[in-house]
Amino acid sequence: MRASIVPGMDTLRAVPLFSISGLFSFPYRVSHGIAGTLLGEMALCAKKRPPEEERRARANDREYNEKFQYASNCIKTSKYNILTFLPVNLFEQFQEVANTYFLFLLILQLIPQISSLSWFTTIVPLVLVLTITAVKDATDDYFRHKSDNQVNNRQSQVLINGILQQEQWMNVCVGDIIKLENNQFVAADLLLLSSSEPHGLCYIETAELDGETNMKVRQAIPVTSELGDINKLAKFDGEVICEPPNNKLDKFSGTLYWKENKFPLSNQNMLLRGCVLRNTEWCFGLVIFAGPDTKLMQNSGRTKFKRTSIDRLMNTLVLWIFGFLICMGVILAIGNAIWEHEVGTRFQVYLPWDEAVDSAFFSGFLSFWSYIIILNTVVPISLYVSVEVIRLGHSYFINWDKKMFCMKKRTPAEARTTTLNEELGQVEYIFSDKTGTLTQNIMFFNKCSINGRSYGDVFDVLGHKAELGERPESVDFSFNPLADKKFLFWDPSLLEAVKIGDPHTHEFFRLLSLCHTVMSEEKNEGELYYKAQSPDEGALVTAARNFGFVFRSRTPKTITVHEMGTAITYQLLAILDFNNTRKRMSVIVRNPEGKIRLYCKGADTILLDRLHHSTQELLNTTMDHLNEYAGEGLRTLVLAYKDLDEEYYEEWAERRLQASLAQDSREDRLASIYEEVENNMMLLGATAIEDKLQQGVPETIALLTLANIKIWVLTGDKQETAVNIGYSCKMLTDDMTEVFIVTGRTVLEVREELRKAREKMMDSSRSVGNGFTYQEKLSSSKLTSVLEAVAGEYALVINGHSLAHALEADMELEFLETACACKAVICCRVTPLQKAQVVELVKKYKKAVTLAIGDGANDVSMIKTAHIGVGISGQEGIQAVLASDYSFSQFKFLQRLLLVHGRWSYLRMCKFLCYFFYKNFAFTMVHFWFGFFCGFSAQTVYDQYFITLYNIVYTSLPVLAMGVFDQDVPEQRSMEYPKLYEPGQLNLLFNKREFFICIAQGIYTSVLMFFIPYGVFADATRDDGTQLADYQSFAVTVATSLVIVVSVQIGLDTGYWTAINHFFIWGSLAVYFAILFAMHSNGLFDMFPNQFRFVGNAQNTLAQPTVWLTIVLTTVVCIMPVVAFRFLRLNLKPDLSDTVRYTQLVRKKQKAQHRCMRRVGRTGSRRSGYAFSHQEGFGELIMSGKNMRLSSLALSSFTTRSSSSWIESLRRKKSDSASSPNGGADKPLKG
Repeated sequence: MRASIVPGMDTLRAVPLFSISGLFSFPYRVSHGIAGTLLGEMALCAKKRPPEEERRARANDREYNEKFQYASNCIKTSKYNILTFLPVNLFEQFQEVANTYFLFLLILQLIPQISSLSWFTTIVPLVLVLTITAVKDATDDYFRHKSDNQVNNRQSQVLINGILQQEQWMNVCVGDIIKLENNQFVAADLLLLSSSEPHGLCYIETAELDGETNMKVRQAIPVTSELGDINKLAKFDGEVICEPPNNKLDKFSGTLYWKENKFPLSNQNMLLRGCVLRNTEWCFGLVIFAGPDTKLMQNSGRTKFKRTSIDRLMNTLVLWIFGFLICMGVILAIGNAIWEHEVGTRFQVYLPWDEAVDSAFFSGFLSFWSYIIILNTVVPISLYVSVEVIRLGHSYFINWDKKMFCMKKRTPAEARTTTLNEELGQVEYIFSDKTGTLTQNIMFFNKCSINGRSYGDVFDVLGHKAELGERPESVDFSFNPLADKKFLFWDPSLLEAVKIGDPHTHEFFRLLSLCHTVMSEEKNEGELYYKAQSPDEGALVTAARNFGFVFRSRTPKTITVHEMGTAITYQLLAILDFNNTRKRMSVIVRNPEGKIRLYCKGADTILLDRLHHSTQELLNTTMDHLNEYAGEGLRTLVLAYKDLDEEYYEEWAERRLQASLAQDSREDRLASIYEEVENNMMLLGATAIEDKLQQGVPETIALLTLANIKIWVLTGDKQETAVNIGYSCKMLTDDMTEVFIVTGRTVLEVREELRKAREKMMDSSRSVGNGFTYQEKLSSSKLTSVLEAVAGEYALVINGHSLAHALEADMELEFLETACACKAVICCRVTPLQKAQVVELVKKYKKAVTLAIGDGANDVSMIKTAHIGVGISGQEGIQAVLASDYSFSQFKFLQRLLLVHGRWSYLRMCKFLCYFFYKNFAFTMVHFWFGFFCGFSAQTVYDQYFITLYNIVYTSLPVLAMGVFDQDVPEQRSMEYPKLYEPGQLNLLFNKREFFICIAQGIYTSVLMFFIPYGVFADATRDDGTQLADYQSFAVTVATSLVIVVSVQIGLDTGYWTAINHFFIWGSLAVYFAILFAMHSNGLFDMFPNQFRFVGNAQNTLAQPTVWLTIVLTTVVCIMPVVAFRFLRLNLKPDLSDTVRYTQLVRKKQKAQHRCMRRVGRTGSRRSGYAFSHQEGFGELIMSGKNMRLSSLALSSFTTRSSSSWIESLRRKKSDSASSPNGGADKPLKG
């Protein structure tokens, strides 16, 4: 599972080894909405029961239903109560290895024989961490209790013993009959029995389930629709046998047995928990599933816990550090045993062993544990708290970013997790949906083809197609009082064809007005409001409305349409609904004359194979129009019809009824029945709907591409539409060497097309310059992928049929190598499962961070599979948002999320970790060196109060400020120079090499920190001539040197100074001296004489010039090599960020010179003006950015030749081990 902002998402704690995640979760809202239930209600009060094979529920018979021990309707998401909170929460927290480790250290410190530190040096930070986590958990659980009580105590009207009684939701049982009233939540999964509406209809809103706000219709089966009277319902004893509890929201299969008859039940007869009854006065329902068995609760599966690459690296490094800690303990323990054996035995009179120590070996054993306690600060517990605080801050920055706030929708960006922020700065692959993500998902009826004639284009007097800006006024629909005034169409010839009564045109729009599942609402006379399940369907019905075929109303058995002003009611015989497999929808209607006709609309790839052979000529013309529409990026549908005779229909309807009653394979049987009737249809034409690109999509894709992020589009649209959108958003360009299109329908065809694509890429790269052939370059660089040697830019387009073969185990590597060699990849006609499979394939074989972005329910699996999931809050509900880690309303915000927030988060976290390990090794290793001079006695250099406060007071806030606020370059430059993003992809800023450099610097600092004061104190004297060297003076000097050195170091590391940084750094120094002087003051000694014995030591020590000279010398010697190294690197081999900062400095200086010269120019000569103009011209050449902005390693004019390709060389090194899916096998692809 991942850290979530939704209540209940952390009901089970993840227990990764030394995880730096999970101490904090992000604020959340509590509601009974899907945020509060679908994902929140996870820990359920029902006990585990054996899996059901089928569900049996008898109405009004609790005694019968109780035999099956079905779950109650009680929901329990809370984990604790007042009595269990403390023990259970502590048990959970100590399951984390880090907390258990520090508890173990605390226990060791309570053993006087091995501890030279007081217990509070460990218990203070440990209690702080446990308390913070416990408060967070208690707050979370309080809201869960509150939500549970709110939901479980809701009132519902239950029919008991023939009387409607008020019952709490938690007391509702399977088999109960419930009465619902308008605007009430559905308490459990109900079989709709009857309603106040005619024909047993009722209307529901399913936003709690799928995020869709449009109303949907449900209908009681005819035999129960008349049971509106309570007396009749009290006598109802029907039994439902249906499928066991499952998570399929759109499917239900069951049978009602009543009065020795069987009646099929489907999802259209069900009201699911979480829905709201709308526009219906009342309805009655039979409880089928309750509590945890409801489909809402069955969908509340736990999401996989997502962890960043830095988390995984941290776990490895922490284990290494523990190994290093044990090695140091062993070395010092051996030293203690040798010292005690060789030297200590001679001083037993002065330094006797403890009573329990009887040998030098045992003394060494105890010394080992003593040093484990003393040296444990190499991994302080404050590290885990600090990491979570920094991540929390980064999440708030995303939420507060006004530039990612959509004014139109009043929607801010939202970080729905706190654990993945730094991974936003390491993304290499983006997998994007098209509709609603790259496009607006707001559909406009743009063009159509009817009986071989295309409508929608407007031509000028010369016969040329007019562009949008050159078109005359839109078509006037004033003849139609029911027309939608927002609808625009430009071709008047279509309206003329309607007005003159062209039969094909009339049949075309009749189909659009009948073949749909749209709900119509008429608030005022003539004011129609359509509620469609998809924007496409709404656009088509609106088009028919404006052209005179107005869908007015519907009942379960009829559809009323106003055709050219005349109201006509059609009898609705059957709806053959759309699904992702069928990709078409049909209705069978009987017109007033008694003629039965099937109307069908669907995808061209599906429908064209089901047409009558007599339509071949018309089909050819329509196909030309379809290709033309798809080439313009329009979404197309094909329309067809078929006349049915009465006898055939009756026979077909009977077989359909039998299939719907089947308990096994009901869906397959119905699909076969539908397939039979949807054949030999007559072609009517095609529609073309425009879905415009979102604002800023081309610029965003261009910018992300320059950041070396590869973008793959995974869409369900047809190939031509997807390709055209690819060109529109600049994923595909005319400058590309070639766009490969894979359309094979067999394994062999797909393999051959992929092989040819690789061969073409290799052929064009035979010579890659400098006299090397492709094979020479391949072998010399040990490359395993075409990706590393390809010259030119390629794109790959593959459809769903071909992708299914390409994802098979024996071909997935070939597909991946080919796709990764391309700059852009577009997968068309893909299913939601295939989207997830493509993401999983890249995750499996490429050591790269993946990001998936989408807006609909079909994108959820892809979003959950990727390392990072981003949801677009668009037109398709909120399911994608609820499954995501981050959400916002427009695709263009992705560039800011990655290039600004992601890059900064990665930079800050890396700098934080590097500094944190440095300062703790510098602090801790002093004890190691001191051990060789104190007889390995486990004596500490610093006093115990300094050890306790070092990480939680003296050095905590400055590093937190850097981790939260630091920047290398401003946000404008991050967007201006996208190549700044590459170090994160290559993981350059914090890796094992950087870790060892930090450790080496820390050890170097500790050596100087100990030996310089030690050497000075050996012969130094005070002002009065007495010996300076004493233990407490030495401790004060080393501690003061340490605090100053690490403060100066963080000043050098800080790239962006704020008032908070200044306050924390200098404030921490001030606090150190204040506490130091307070601990050596008379006041504390008077109050605690046994604890603060060394009165005036700090004042006396720091009053000596020798001490301050020692501190200054130590600081200079520790810091100067760092300053020198950074100075040389900046001049000899600058990073890209260094160069960008340099350009900023140049710009500021030039602006200042420009202002100064303008003032001087008022009285100066023309000659000085020329000199200034010349200088300004040179500055413009550098600063214009034409030769460096948005280009590869953009600022080469400021860097040395050797540094211009440092990122590329590192990328090649990385690819040697990571790019090959074969795990590093050094061999080229086989053709």
